[in-house]
Amino acid sequence: MVERMKKFTFLAYHKDYEVFLHELRDLGLIHVAGTDRAIDDDVLNDYFLKMKQLRDSQKILEKQIDKKTEISFNEPDIELGKTIPEKIDLIQNQKATLNQQLQVSIKERDALQPWGDFDPRNIERLEKEGYHLNFFIVPDNQYKPEWETLYDAVIVKRETSKTYFVTVTKNDNVGDELNMEPIKMPEVSLTQLNELIQSLREKIREQDDKLKQLAADLSSLKALISDFEQNINFTKVRHSSTSFADDKLMMLQGWAPEENEKEISDYMDSKAVYFETSDPVPEDDVPIKFKNNKFMRLFEPIAEMYMLPKYNEIDLTPYFAPFYMIFFGLSLGDMGYGLFLFTLGAFAKMFMKAKLDKTMTAIISLMQVLGVSAIFTGLLTGGFFGFNLYNIDHPFVQALENKVFFDNNKMFMLSLILGLVQILFGMGMKVANRTKQLGFKYSLSTIGWIVFLVSIGVAALLPDVLPMFGLVHLIIAVPALLLIFFYNAPDKNPFVNFGLGIWDTYNMATGLLGDVLSYVRLFALGLSGGILASVFNSLAAGMSPDNAILKPIVYVLIFLIGHAITIFMNTLGAIVHPVRLTFVEFYKNAEFEGGGEKYKPFKK
Repeated sequence: MVERMKKFTFLAYHKDYEVFLHELRDLGLIHVAGTDRAIDDDVLNDYFLKMKQLRDSQKILEKQIDKKTEISFNEPDIELGKTIPEKIDLIQNQKATLNQQLQVSIKERDALQPWGDFDPRNIERLEKEGYHLNFFIVPDNQYKPEWETLYDAVIVKRETSKTYFVTVTKNDNVGDELNMEPIKMPEVSLTQLNELIQSLREKIREQDDKLKQLAADLSSLKALISDFEQNINFTKVRHSSTSFADDKLMMLQGWAPEENEKEISDYMDSKAVYFETSDPVPEDDVPIKFKNNKFMRLFEPIAEMYMLPKYNEIDLTPYFAPFYMIFFGLSLGDMGYGLFLFTLGAFAKMFMKAKLDKTMTAIISLMQVLGVSAIFTGLLTGGFFGFNLYNIDHPFVQALENKVFFDNNKMFMLSLILGLVQILFGMGMKVANRTKQLGFKYSLSTIGWIVFLVSIGVAALLPDVLPMFGLVHLIIAVPALLLIFFYNAPDKNPFVNFGLGIWDTYNMATGLLGDVLSYVRLFALGLSGGILASVFNSLAAGMSPDNAILKPIVYVLIFLIGHAITIFMNTLGAIVHPVRLTFVEFYKNAEFEGGGEKYKPFKK
């Protein structure tokens, strides 16, 4: 359900406004209205630019942390955090320069390698004696042996259909005579280049080590980011006020849970500010805070994936949660997989308790709840890691099979029935929503549809109890039809109502069947997952060699890899498709509008 909220209006003298905002932030209970509007402020824009730089620096340092090794973080220091982005930029600039030098050196080494290792000073000595040494590369079929006589050509190497050769002449224009461009050699030897490359790589490693050492101050950077977030939030709140009396008075509006009204009033009574409280009116954009029990809170992240309800809407979280559990179990379709998810969650809570925050712990608890659901719904088909438990010849197992086993036809019908039940339940929530928002008379048309559809269903399934279109059925159906065709828009005349009723009937006739058939995916996902699991079991048995040692090893490997793939795929499908059924079919028939803003109190 949605927490009841109170509207607070504060009026402060402009000289006391900054002090008042700090006091309001210390209180930490007021959701300030209007903080999401666009603000053109140079200070705020500067904060955003610096925040982006800090976030980028945080990502860089987080990449340096090796998850396999423990790292000891230094105590957070905001002043130290301010120097970290500059240090990172310096390290990265030096790395970029070194990497550029390394690429050039590697390129020169690769060019020099075919010619071998020689001292460039020997070439200088030859030039002083009047001899010119030129380096050429030509395709093999273009090399002419007479060059060895004319230019004292010496073949250095032949590879990849190319000939590497040098000429030693007193003629300095050999390239023009051969119509080729001489290869320009680096001014260092191959040994020197290799030493330079090694030195550059070592310097790059040193810069990487500096970056890793800097990661120990990540806590200081996070503290600075938190400080900037507070400054940004504070600036937004400061700009959310409205000024009066030539900017002498500042008015600020906000929201807080009704249960905190006395605490806020007692706190503000001692401050230099006037305030008053009031209840929300329909046109108010009231922030949303859920107030569900411990079990239903597990499903709130699923509800938030779509959107939050408006303040005057009913929170559907407690109402879709039981359906989602059942749908997940049917989609997963295997008791073994459900047991695996439950056990995995239990081990995570046992051995990773110190590392799990409140949100992650809640997600793991939800995984365990869904795993338990899969265990119980798996009894309907008997699947356990692809094996059928009901093949076990034991009196208890056989008795259980006789009571709870569903074949494919029954599972198909179960999916459709569950779909119809959820859709009708959604229409019931539509009645409740309309009654809450507009009044009971605006829900009568939907009540008519529920009565009519249920009567048709009962007459079709139990003709002996309620004959289709018999007297009793007509007594039930005719008033329902009158509500559908003449009371779907109470404020309009009967002719408009009749037209709207026809349009509503068309939508119901075309949409209801499609909505119900969408739930067939529950049967299809469970069936396909079970088949895939059994296929891997068959592969494990069929591909194992007839060897006493290798056979169990190969069987276990195929079994583990195959079921790991199947668990991942089936669990993903069991999460996504029930979410789709909830947000599309259920929310649509419940006439869920949504668009609420999450309650975010102004605090440090």
